[in-house]
Amino acid sequence: MSHSFYKKIITSILKKAGIEINGTAPFDIQVKNENFYKRVFFNGSLGLGESYMDSWWECEKIDELICKILNAGLDRRVFSLKYEIINNFRARIFNLQKKSKAFEIGERHYDRGNELFENMLDKYMNYSCGYWKNASTLDEAQINKMDLICKKIYLKEGDKILDIGCGFGGFLKYAAENYNIEGVGITVSKEQYRYAKNFCKGLPIDIRLEDYRNLNKKGKFDHVISIGMFEHVGYKNYRKFMKVVASVLKDDGLFLLHTIGTDTSVKATDPWINKYIFPNGMLPSPKYIAKSIEGIFKIEDWHNFGADYDKTLMTWFKNFDMYWKEKFKNENVFYRMWKYYLLTCAGAFRARNIHLWQIVLSKNGVKGGYISIR
Repeated sequence: MSHSFYKKIITSILKKAGIEINGTAPFDIQVKNENFYKRVFFNGSLGLGESYMDSWWECEKIDELICKILNAGLDRRVFSLKYEIINNFRARIFNLQKKSKAFEIGERHYDRGNELFENMLDKYMNYSCGYWKNASTLDEAQINKMDLICKKIYLKEGDKILDIGCGFGGFLKYAAENYNIEGVGITVSKEQYRYAKNFCKGLPIDIRLEDYRNLNKKGKFDHVISIGMFEHVGYKNYRKFMKVVASVLKDDGLFLLHTIGTDTSVKATDPWINKYIFPNGMLPSPKYIAKSIEGIFKIEDWHNFGADYDKTLMTWFKNFDMYWKEKFKNENVFYRMWKYYLLTCAGAFRARNIHLWQIVLSKNGVKGGYISIR
């Protein structure tokens, strides 16, 4: 087929979302390489992302471009059947998040170097959605989020909490400094482990390089939290994850799950995100979560503030962009990859294509009823 054939098809599909090739709107795609059309036709979202990394096209506002594509449902029109079949086959046949692969996400994403995250994130190094209610800065939004979690689990002085997927240790540090608690945090990232150990130095916080399946079931915690880690667990392991949490949580304790989620039950993630950003990740659906907790936990509260992730991601990109241009001056493939990652995710949250949930769970039900906090 000729370039004109693929160009005609892709151009026609994008027009359904009000996007023009080489148009004047900030969300229009400016094509620099005519092979772009064929690559997107055959490789779908993977081809779109890789061709951007290779500078085959430009767009002033990628976040708006993705938002319009998703709002128009073009993600269901422009895709590669080949990658769709391969990804779902792998997810169905293999346990992509099995114990032997637990540390892969740490090595490939979180161990890129702490300098990148120090310049992109807030002062507590939260690599998860902020809560922008009554907040005007990223620091305020992240403190709001951490304090919201503390209040939702009724945290009090002297409590001992477990943070599964503790990241750089920011939540535990905040909780120890402001609520006088003891905590244990586990992570599968060596860089995060080293950073968190130092970050929480002098506080009653124990940071461990450990997979959740290795938790000592003999220890009991007043509360358990998991912030932005469940996206790496995988549907074949959801039930196991919940059983592990229940085994280390006191009978009257609360478990708060903070996770990105999607309306539909899928078994694999977007092929570009899987290849370049979060290997072997997948987003849970309400159906998967409900099935995984059946007979183990009771739902006390389910809070969706996914729109706040749009603002969080846009702020992260602003910080990353400023840091990169000050230090490295010029763009390269990594810069374009990271920019594409942050802005496409912002667009997806803006389109309400994906969500951010905080779910409060109890083992036996809160006596007298749980009071929801916003």
